[in-house]
Amino acid sequence: MRSVILIFVDGVGIGQRVPSNPFHTTVPKGIFTNFVDGDGFDLPFDGLLVATDPRLGVEGRPQSASGQTTILTGENAPRLLGYHKQGFPNETLRAVISSKSIFRQLKELAVGPNLFANTYTTQFFTSKPRWKSATTVAVEAADMQFMRLPDLFGKQALFHDFTNRLLIERGVDVPEYSPERAGRILGSLAERYRFVLYEHFLTDKIGHDQDFEAARSHLPMLAAFVESCLAYVDLDNVTVILTSDHGNIEDLSVRNHTLNDVPTLIWGRGRHFAASAIRDLTDITPTIIKLLTE
Repeated sequence: MRSVILIFVDGVGIGQRVPSNPFHTTVPKGIFTNFVDGDGFDLPFDGLLVATDPRLGVEGRPQSASGQTTILTGENAPRLLGYHKQGFPNETLRAVISSKSIFRQLKELAVGPNLFANTYTTQFFTSKPRWKSATTVAVEAADMQFMRLPDLFGKQALFHDFTNRLLIERGVDVPEYSPERAGRILGSLAERYRFVLYEHFLTDKIGHDQDFEAARSHLPMLAAFVESCLAYVDLDNVTVILTSDHGNIEDLSVRNHTLNDVPTLIWGRGRHFAASAIRDLTDITPTIIKLLTE
């Protein structure tokens, strides 16, 4: 079965060879090596890197709500708004996601089943006010099932912290995963679903916190998670794409997002086509749809 896994990693740009860039100072050679401008090392698993424009012709620093809306729909959300929208999508962006999200488009094309692989806790559904992320709006727009803790136990979903350590710290009785185990679980989902989206946003938090120690410990784990997924899947039939909405963690000298390009990494089936098709964030959704339909 031809499938696509999209790993969305919040707040990761392509930075410079400077001490404030943890990809330059702390991350061993591997899938993240090319996150430093000009390094040019080959990616493991025959991957390809595309420097991807998150600015989209709109002045100002790229932000999460508009960047994620663009990734999930193929629409230039900052241009639609006239500015980059931070935080959660507003009414205008929610309307765009509801009508044009990748989940909605695939459903209308009868391509599926599809999955948002992130686990939601009970607290999400009971807390008020309940702010909705772009991914949450996309799931609702396609009338898809939200994954919950029983799905995590059944290895049908992962928490946004793929190790589950944050859940354990909150007193939730769940197993702690190694990055490698979590990566295998994500990879296994491509055996049952045509399109799998997984969202990870601790990188953006680390960037805003300017937390060098957290970056040193977390980025190697994130690399191991992705590499384990790649080692598990059948790359002759599965395409794995990793991308981001804006830069941040690659420059810990500032708390703000950066103006840098973001990395889009592509492995597996159709990788050369995808690399040639992606130039900015509006290209992610249409490229995935072509990979699944042509």
